[in-house]
Amino acid sequence: MQSALHISTTKSAFNFGSQWERRNEVQTFLPVKQNPCFRRISELPSSFKTSFHFEFEEEKLKKEPEPTSPTLLPVVIRQPDGVSRYFWDGNDLKLVSVDGKPICFDNFDDLRDGCRRLFRSCSLGVRNFLLPREINENYLEYVKWKFLHRVFSSALQVLATQAMFSAIGIGYARSLPSAAALSWVLKDGLGRLSRCIYTASLASAFDTNLKRVRFSTSVVFSLSIGLELMTPAFPQYFLFLASIANIAKQISLACYLATGTAVHRSFAVADNLGEVSAKAQIQTVCFDNLGLMLAATLNIMLKNNQRLQAGLPFVIYPVFTAIDLYGIYQSLKHVHLQTLTKDRLEMIIDTWIQLGYVPSPAEVSKREGINFFSSKGRQKWPIRIGCLNPKGQIPKLSMMAMQSLSEDDYYFVCTEVCFHGFQRSEGILLCLREGASTADIIMGLLQACYIRERLPHLDMREWFKVADECKQSAKGDMKLVKEKMIELGWTCKNILLSTNEQTRFSFVDD
Repeated sequence: MQSALHISTTKSAFNFGSQWERRNEVQTFLPVKQNPCFRRISELPSSFKTSFHFEFEEEKLKKEPEPTSPTLLPVVIRQPDGVSRYFWDGNDLKLVSVDGKPICFDNFDDLRDGCRRLFRSCSLGVRNFLLPREINENYLEYVKWKFLHRVFSSALQVLATQAMFSAIGIGYARSLPSAAALSWVLKDGLGRLSRCIYTASLASAFDTNLKRVRFSTSVVFSLSIGLELMTPAFPQYFLFLASIANIAKQISLACYLATGTAVHRSFAVADNLGEVSAKAQIQTVCFDNLGLMLAATLNIMLKNNQRLQAGLPFVIYPVFTAIDLYGIYQSLKHVHLQTLTKDRLEMIIDTWIQLGYVPSPAEVSKREGINFFSSKGRQKWPIRIGCLNPKGQIPKLSMMAMQSLSEDDYYFVCTEVCFHGFQRSEGILLCLREGASTADIIMGLLQACYIRERLPHLDMREWFKVADECKQSAKGDMKLVKEKMIELGWTCKNILLSTNEQTRFSFVDD
């Protein structure tokens, strides 16, 4: 079978400089007898046209008029050295300062303007170095108090280390290097072992009582520095004092590392947890170096008076410790945790029942505080999550509540008798079943809080009727409360419970 392809062109078909300026008729002839589906093609496909006419379109674009008059373009760039805007001057595209002219020092006004811009540039550079790009409004307050805490804590640690070196004889002719090294290794080994035991025994408390644990271990850390400062006065008890101090410091370090991620996550408004954590490390290094410089300055000022230099730690220890702990306390007040614990969820529900709105994480954080002393014993009809204590007195209502359970129930609410020392009080118990979801926990706590509101006027013979009414009220409020919580930024995926609150019961259908 024979086929033919013919393209008719002019003599200048291969003159590439001019062939695209005129349209040459391009035709294709195929024998009709060859196949009935073939037909005459008067044009090439569009893909070929695009490639063939590329040079022609490029020359056409060059002929289009360009803007010649100076024009400010609607694009502004914010950089560490200021704010600039793109400007077309008729020939070139330039980036000019928004406030006008470049820095020059021809007169006093220009010098003052240049200094102001230089200061602004330096401050923006420091800000970008120490702080993340997107932060909460309370983050700057947190960093301010963290600065106070880290500087004075670092200065105290330097003085404490100096005192311990003096106690073991480093720098004196009578020092025994091998004995000093052995003592140092022993104290570090005991400290790390205690750190492991403490972390394992208090794992869930890092989530449920973060601020209280963080502040209490900070107090322990300050006391450990005081013990280290005492070692020169009692060199014969160096190993004992240093070991206790190191145990306390390792416990504080374990708490700091365990709670650091949760604190940083509360400030990561744009899910930039890595950036917030990295900036926190930069802040710690910078602030600690300032504390080191402060301690070195104090030593240099008193280097000619050995008596004052020896008594310096005991004079400044109470002052620096008070400033350090105050800085920690204030910084923790500006940490607004969005995670839900039993106590925070109870505050939210109580506010909803009494005032009709869901509080924000900042409001709950302000009411929660450090929570250094638990208020459960002082609260009337406290609510507890867990299981009945078989060693205590179990009310008859609790037995009846367990008898009324069905296969569809994932929790039950009953009363319990609590003892605080020799004082007897009553409370409400929320028992959770294995497999209970977050919605079940919120529902159960809603019902328990509704019951507590009606307990002062409740006849115990009507317990089950009131409990059922409160359950229906909880069901009606459940969806709206959860929507409001999510809208305000609360993390409603999980409820963080302590080890005792994680106790579950299993349902057995006999």
